[in-house]
Amino acid sequence: MLETSLAASSAGAETESAIVGPGALALTLRVNGAARQVVVPPHATLAEVLRGPLDFTGTKIGCDRGACSACTVWLDGAPVASCMLLAIDVGDRSVTTIEGLSEGGKLHPVQAAFIEHDAVQCGFCTPGLVMSCAALIEHNPHAALEDVKTATSGHLCRCGTYPKVFAATLAAAKAERG
Repeated sequence: MLETSLAASSAGAETESAIVGPGALALTLRVNGAARQVVVPPHATLAEVLRGPLDFTGTKIGCDRGACSACTVWLDGAPVASCMLLAIDVGDRSVTTIEGLSEGGKLHPVQAAFIEHDAVQCGFCTPGLVMSCAALIEHNPHAALEDVKTATSGHLCRCGTYPKVFAATLAAAKAERG
């Protein structure tokens, strides 16, 4: 009886979802407001696809395990570690990279504040930090220091620029409030 139930549930699962792979497949990703077509293996992470075939090299791959947050991008406006998301799982959602934050050549307020407050040293963690801080400001223009610390809590900066990151983010929030 158990074998029959397992066989029936396995057969039902196969008809519910298509199996992809092991070969490459064509995807259309919405990145920084534009549809981008790529052909990638089904195991490719969003970070790998962004940096590789799509050439958005601002997204950094640090640990490749979701522990450092250098690869942070926005997925429908929410910060995510792109190394922890398969590109095929993005679907119709919108991806915003560090390159997509500026508008018409004008830096996002958080990008400008990072420069003004010297919140960049080696720069490897910077894109991920900017993406998380910008998401915070977009969702909470009245962010306080504790909010910034929470938003950046998963980010690893080997240079230790955290105090300058906090100051830059708070300055950007203040500028956005007017």
